[in-house]
Amino acid sequence: MLPATDETLVVLLDEERRPIGTAPRATVHHAATPLHLAFSCYAFDPAGRLLVTRRGLGKKTWPGVWTNTCCGHPGPGEDIVEAVTRRLDEELGLVPREVELALPEFTYRATMTDGTMENEFCPVFRVVVDGDPTPAPAEVAEWHWADWADFASAATRTPWLVSPWSALQVPLLEAAAR
Repeated sequence: MLPATDETLVVLLDEERRPIGTAPRATVHHAATPLHLAFSCYAFDPAGRLLVTRRGLGKKTWPGVWTNTCCGHPGPGEDIVEAVTRRLDEELGLVPREVELALPEFTYRATMTDGTMENEFCPVFRVVVDGDPTPAPAEVAEWHWADWADFASAATRTPWLVSPWSALQVPLLEAAAR
């Protein structure tokens, strides 16, 4: 698979989350980021450990921040489960053996200190993978297998330790699991 590039198109959405067009990925994240389609993925090994990653230091949004396993943008007309599978392969060299939609309606906005904003309709997936990742260095600076309860506790008690989307998603994932 070819990795995402700055020319990769993302799907723009209206306030009802209907597609209204596309834009190059490189032009979407700025101080007035339009609502667009994305996804978040939490990958677990068969023992139930969560794969957490530290975002690449050259990433435009939240470089070097610890977060969930991976995120991405489905391309125009791309099935979102296929996009999750593609991105796991591109970023981490992993192929999921199970894919579950955990939070189908998650939407968020978050703004970095430099004004760059995320504004995404971002369904959240839980996947199961086998083996350790082989990360793409531009995407992932570090990775670690973590106990879910430890990660959830840290993200909930100290949300600045993780990406803003993980800080918002973790309590929802915890509530959905009850």
